[in-house]
Amino acid sequence: MIWILSIMMIIGIIIFLDTWRGIQTVLPLSAVEPLANDEKVSVIIAARNEEKSVEMTMLSLLNQTHSELELIVVNDRSTDATGLIINKLARRHERMVPIHIETLPSGWLGKNHALYKGYQVASGSFLLFADADIHFEKDTISKALTYMKAQTVDHVTIAPDLQAKGFWLQAFISYFLYGFSVFKRPWTANHDHSRKGGMGIGAFNLIKRDVYEQIGTHEGIKNRPDDDLKLGQVIKQNGYKQRFLSGVNQLWVEWYPSLKEAIKGLEKNTFAGFNYSLAVTVFAITTILISHFLPIFTLFSTDYAVQLLSAIFLIIFLALYGVTIVKMSSYSLWKLVVYPITTTIFLYSTIRAVALTYIKGGIEWRGTFYSLKELRGKQHQ
Repeated sequence: MIWILSIMMIIGIIIFLDTWRGIQTVLPLSAVEPLANDEKVSVIIAARNEEKSVEMTMLSLLNQTHSELELIVVNDRSTDATGLIINKLARRHERMVPIHIETLPSGWLGKNHALYKGYQVASGSFLLFADADIHFEKDTISKALTYMKAQTVDHVTIAPDLQAKGFWLQAFISYFLYGFSVFKRPWTANHDHSRKGGMGIGAFNLIKRDVYEQIGTHEGIKNRPDDDLKLGQVIKQNGYKQRFLSGVNQLWVEWYPSLKEAIKGLEKNTFAGFNYSLAVTVFAITTILISHFLPIFTLFSTDYAVQLLSAIFLIIFLALYGVTIVKMSSYSLWKLVVYPITTTIFLYSTIRAVALTYIKGGIEWRGTFYSLKELRGKQHQ
């Protein structure tokens, strides 16, 4: 047991140091001083059954201080009032371009197809792909464009503040952010010397138009439910420069209204996050079980050395968890104390998502079913 805990402690220290160094490169967008810029930005939003949030999002975009902006909102086969809301605002704002999609071509996921159709009518030299439920502070685009040009990069992606009501939903989101940070290492987007890694966040993907076209547009990732992440990775793999920033105090979203909805919502892209590999999924689950629970039990060992190693590992783990919460959210550190419970919930949601994907033979996303065979089809290289 001492050898196992010693190895775990060494690995824990390596991961902590990697995370600490990486997360220092994740700058807050709020720290950027915006400058006037005449570059045209085409904001492209895909909306399907978003009647509760799409108007708020559109108004926050139309209120941006960056004047050279067009807003393209794509109504993707909505069955609620989304289309009516889009048309109403488009009649009042000439900078809005409404698009209504009635059918989905074979081989495409709905959101990816909608974003691609928006790009086809966009006239800006910069494209901003965003979600239909994000609230933007009025200088968000101006700050992002200022930073992008100052850093001479091709792509800027920003993590929004994930707002939530209730202790347990906040605790679950905190754990998700920790797991996402450690597993995906989003700060690799800020490493110009490597083509590995990369990051893209659906809330805010700002990219030069010519770069987007050169990497194959959304047509190259048309069957990926994690299209935002994959877009960032493809940009990185093709040698273009990108930056990942924190959007706390600049853009926010109510990720899910409840813990139940969060677990259900993760059905669509959990398995995609493991590249649809059962082996990778099992490895990840096993690693979490050992690293998160074993030290708790061995902390009560009668062997002093085992107790000491367990305590050191738990301190390293909690420090790692705390660093990600502070940097990536506005939540308090009190969410740390219930990590065994949130870990259990996360493992349940992961196993549930993968099992349902196999049982159903695919995923259902916003009213459309996509087969596992289709999702595992040829990906953009």
